[in-house]
Amino acid sequence: MFAQDRDLVVYEPRLFLDVVWLGQRLASESGQVISSVAVASGASFVSLGIMPGQIVNYDDASYEIVQVLGATQLGISRPRASTSDPVVPTPDSALTTFTIYTFAHQLAIVHGQILRMLGIEPDVVAQPGETVITESNILNPGALVRLEALGALHLIFSAASASGVAGDGGGFAERAAMYRERFIAERSRVSVLIDADGDGKAEATRRPSVMHFVRG
Repeated sequence: MFAQDRDLVVYEPRLFLDVVWLGQRLASESGQVISSVAVASGASFVSLGIMPGQIVNYDDASYEIVQVLGATQLGISRPRASTSDPVVPTPDSALTTFTIYTFAHQLAIVHGQILRMLGIEPDVVAQPGETVITESNILNPGALVRLEALGALHLIFSAASASGVAGDGGGFAERAAMYRERFIAERSRVSVLIDADGDGKAEATRRPSVMHFVRG
């Protein structure tokens, strides 16, 4: 994927608290937080597949996982604008419950859509001697992080609106529509550099677009 769970929180700080029932729960453990290190009582974050870029909730707030320090310890930060920014200290908590959810499924759906908009089939693997453009030929995947995040947020809030969990879902529907518009605007702005022959230089520039087929 181009985007991670942490990229969604940049736009929606309470996403993993307010509509977390649409995500996939990876962990729920008791423990404590000291100096931006979350220490669980009995979890094995490594075996659970917890990774940097995911989100951990505790004490009614969401924080970015920046490092898996061991089976029971996570280095965490307040949400940052970029992964290159310094870690922002989190509040200590002597006794709390950690929950870790992911919206990886929604991100994966949008990821495939974006690749196909670029004329790249996600499941195709280039064979020796073949000239096939795959995801690995994209030189600037970072340019697609925002697009993928906006598309995933549209899917999440569309599903929240349709669920009827929060009354008539009107607020969710408005956010879904907003993220759809932002996704379309971002799609028209993004330029993707393609290295067609593997020399590390861009031979083509592509923009995500919707293909229209006309019957002959």
